[in-house]
Amino acid sequence: MPEIRELPEGDTHRAARALLELRPHHAPAEALVAQADAQRASGYRLAGSFEPGEEEAAAVAGFRLQENLAWGRHLYVDDLVTRADRRGRGHGGALMRWLAVQACRAGCDALHLDSGVGAEREDAHRLYFNAGLRISSYHFQRAVGAGDAG
Repeated sequence: MPEIRELPEGDTHRAARALLELRPHHAPAEALVAQADAQRASGYRLAGSFEPGEEEAAAVAGFRLQENLAWGRHLYVDDLVTRADRRGRGHGGALMRWLAVQACRAGCDALHLDSGVGAEREDAHRLYFNAGLRISSYHFQRAVGAGDAG
C-alpha cells in the first residue's frame, strides 16, 4: 500500500521527477521546484505517494483549497501524475482517496480538476471516473497578449 504524505516547502524536490513528466516545460527540476514553491504563497500544496524505502514520490498531487461563487468551497487539483515507471501500482487511486479526505476535512463541497483531452489522457480519465468524478463542464481558454492591452 502506498504511503501518502503532504510535502512541506523544503521537500518539493521529492515531487520534481513526477511533476516533470506532467509539466516538462518547467524543466530543469530546480526551476520546477522554485515555481512550485513560489505558488505556495497562493495556497498551492503538494502531496506525494511513496513506495517503501523510496525518497522520491512515485506519484504527486498539487492542489489548493478555494472558494468561489460557481462551486462554493472546494479542493482544486492543479496537478496529478504518476511516474510512468510506477503506474499500475495504486498510487493515483490512493492520492485521489487522500484528496477526497482532505476536502472533507476542510469543509469542502466538492473536489474539482481539469484534464487535457486526447488519446494519451485516457488512462488518467479512467482513474478520475473510477474515483467518482464526472465531466461537469467545458473549460475554455484563449491566449492574450500585448494586442489585448487596449
